[in-house]
Amino acid sequence: MEPNATCAIGVMAKAPRPGLAKTRLCPPLLPAQAAALSAAFLRDITENIALAAREAPIHGCVAYAPAGAEGCFEGHLADGTALVLADGSPTMPAEVQGFGRCLLHAALGIFAAGFRAACLLNSDSPTLPTALLIKAAHALLAEGERVVLGPAEDGGYYLLGMNQPHAHLFADIAWSTSDVAAATRTRADELGLEVVMLPAWYDVDDAASLARLIADDVDEAPPREPTPYAAPATRAWIERNGLTGRLDIAAQ
Repeated sequence: MEPNATCAIGVMAKAPRPGLAKTRLCPPLLPAQAAALSAAFLRDITENIALAAREAPIHGCVAYAPAGAEGCFEGHLADGTALVLADGSPTMPAEVQGFGRCLLHAALGIFAAGFRAACLLNSDSPTLPTALLIKAAHALLAEGERVVLGPAEDGGYYLLGMNQPHAHLFADIAWSTSDVAAATRTRADELGLEVVMLPAWYDVDDAASLARLIADDVDEAPPREPTPYAAPATRAWIERNGLTGRLDIAAQ
């Protein structure tokens, strides 16, 4: 697959180490459990990207931090998944701060590798429908320049896609707030870029959303469109830890 005809999807991820990964899930989880769940998420998300790559010109990678943690991802990713450093260390515009530095670092690395488009994807949504990844890639590989935005239900975003690494997309954003997606759309408007909006999805980044993920595993809900990804590694982790059906976890 030629990079210049391909959309790279980079999963923004910390190394799955206790005390570093998914710390907002502690409690109710112990640090070692949170790290193991993070690894399960990475397996599912990268396998989901690989599944989407059967239907669109997509290449999967993990945009990781910290530097030197490459070995922590061994055995946790889909075959063929590349690693791109995204610790925010390069010199950047002063208005790009915090997590925005890591996001821009990831985008710069992807475009430096010759890819035609880049999607930055969170590592908190293991059940994200495969169809949304395919839609994002097709939109970005079509003629013209645009941004693809996948809003999270908490006001952030699970996916940001682009044709160029515009630093302004990450400028003056109050990260980890409910205004992130709205502010990012404003930045795209200021750049004069078309914005393609994807359906909202949810992150698993606190006790309440973990309870929701567990509930989704046991509820006999009617089929949904778009169809959620099955997330087999995550489901296996839930079963191994005896959490299946424990809908009161948020209260612990």
